[in-house]
Amino acid sequence: MEYKAPVEAYTGVVREVIIGKGKKSLKIGGENILPLHFFDQGSNPNPAKFALEVLDMEPQDWPKHAVEPFQDVISDPVSWAKKCQGFAVDAVSLFLMSTDPAVKNAPADKAAALAKEVAEAIDVPLIVYGSGDEKKDAEVLPKVAEVCDGMNLLIGPALKENYEVVGRAILDHGHTAIAQSPLDINLLKELNVKLSKFFPSDRIVIDSLSSALGYGMEYSFSLIERVKQIGVITKDSMTMMPIIANLGVECWKTKQAKENKEQGLLWEGITALSLLLAGANILVLRHPETLKLIKETIEAR
Repeated sequence: MEYKAPVEAYTGVVREVIIGKGKKSLKIGGENILPLHFFDQGSNPNPAKFALEVLDMEPQDWPKHAVEPFQDVISDPVSWAKKCQGFAVDAVSLFLMSTDPAVKNAPADKAAALAKEVAEAIDVPLIVYGSGDEKKDAEVLPKVAEVCDGMNLLIGPALKENYEVVGRAILDHGHTAIAQSPLDINLLKELNVKLSKFFPSDRIVIDSLSSALGYGMEYSFSLIERVKQIGVITKDSMTMMPIIANLGVECWKTKQAKENKEQGLLWEGITALSLLLAGANILVLRHPETLKLIKETIEAR
């Protein structure tokens, strides 16, 4: 008797989200199969995308081997972002670190002007992350949305504490939102429910927080996996959004990644591949050699 492998078919479809405009636009999500389940009935029309991280100020605590690829542009965010394009990225992620009250407490106007300059200088979509301070982000991110009106940036994080102010500004100025919640499925769904009351669900990307290998990555993996399974298998509308894994910053702050280059690349690479397997749709990395390593691994499957 001939053996036939079981084939699953699911009714849930992850919403397809578009970031960027015109030639700069990028589609993420849209799949109705579980991650890498190419043998099941369904498809993944938009395979995982990758972005490289850019800071709005020269980093103070990066190891030498993390700085090295961008040594000549590390003090100029615009040139840094343009150089990222040479590594065949799908997007650039600008981290407005200087706006953090604990760092430089840079004003919102300055951050917004820089975001617009970077967005106009590159040929791929721009992701903009605030500092994560809910009060300061409630000032900074609406200003970024306003100054970059109509450019459809992917902006966040929209948090439980500031989602109304941040979310409405993102919506009013034609952008897409990153809804960020701690590592908890109930808090994640609660935020999406609240945000979806006034924000289109097909313009929301989930950030459930990403931890590094050995530093809580199993929690990130489990949650992303659960979100993807609930959305695709049970058709839960509040988990049917694409997922962003902003993992570079977490990986390169670890003791192991700072010790030497090879260890750092593997630390970031294994974390990225794990979260890709869990179901992340777009991954933000720091080192271009990690990006190259991951792409080679995927192509060799």
